[in-house]
Amino acid sequence: MKLKFVLISALILLISCEKPYVSRETVNVSIDKFKMDSTSIRAIEILNDSTIFYAGSIGDLGVISGSGKLKSIQKIKTDTIIPHFRALAHTKEAVYALNVGNPALLYKYKNNNVEIVYKEENEKVFYDSMQFFDELNGIAMGDPTDNCLSILITRDGGNSWEKINCDVLPKIEVGEAAFAASNTNIAIVGENAWIVSGGLKARVFYTPDMGLTWKVYNTPIIQRKETTGIYSVAFANENEGIICGGDYTDKFGNSANKAITKDGGKTWKVVAENSLPKYVSCVQYVPETKGKEVFAVSTNGVFYSNNSGKNWQKVSEEGFYSIRILNKNTAWLSGEEVIAKMTIK
Repeated sequence: MKLKFVLISALILLISCEKPYVSRETVNVSIDKFKMDSTSIRAIEILNDSTIFYAGSIGDLGVISGSGKLKSIQKIKTDTIIPHFRALAHTKEAVYALNVGNPALLYKYKNNNVEIVYKEENEKVFYDSMQFFDELNGIAMGDPTDNCLSILITRDGGNSWEKINCDVLPKIEVGEAAFAASNTNIAIVGENAWIVSGGLKARVFYTPDMGLTWKVYNTPIIQRKETTGIYSVAFANENEGIICGGDYTDKFGNSANKAITKDGGKTWKVVAENSLPKYVSCVQYVPETKGKEVFAVSTNGVFYSNNSGKNWQKVSEEGFYSIRILNKNTAWLSGEEVIAKMTIK
């Protein structure tokens, strides 16, 4: 009993002595851009430290080396349909890309072979984002075709997908939908997923069990117009998260377009009100910074926060749609006819 008490005391002492992460006060970035002709790229994923995968607007799926060299590319056409990709996700076995419009076509790419693993025909179809929880369980989301968001689930690593019935999901409000701005409408931590909406209502849909049960939370993000709402979400852990957006028709408006949570998305607090950054299409945490360091991008530039999003500084005038961060020193960006590697110092 005495030994147990000593061990518990030692563990408490060790935890209490752990030093808090000290953020970099500022960062300098250099951006190497790689021209990607005729394609708009909102979906990029880092496969490992030497390989990037992207999906573009002209049916193009590409593999890019860490030095920015295009290693391979697939130009997909199904019958007369050239898919416009804005949603992309991967497992260790394959990469998946989802056409944004009608028909929804979800492609599996493995060993230079492409096959369709899901198809949905509906004039209201518009898919925005997808991610995997683990090697078997994945999720994709899109605008409502009925009275709930469109949610697809896979339980077999992406080989087959099913749409969740609206009876299981929270009902949407009138004029509520989502934006396919940067493939970051979904944030995942463990078995938890948060999905964001916009339009006449901007809310956060939450599942703690990979899509089996759901709750929905209100947010203070700007709403009540078709073009307003949440464009991107990220979570540092199960409790701390950030949502960003605004109005893409007013990209210099900066009221109520950034908010943070400390209770897993139940409540949100507006931050950096009437301050940089303005409209945001993508926000991401820097790994291994305890949720302190954050980057946000839009066509207005690249922005950095060292205090979890409370304050920001502009670090580049270059405009992009999306960002993915490998580590404290390296990130990848995408935009109109461009993919870029950003070195952070």
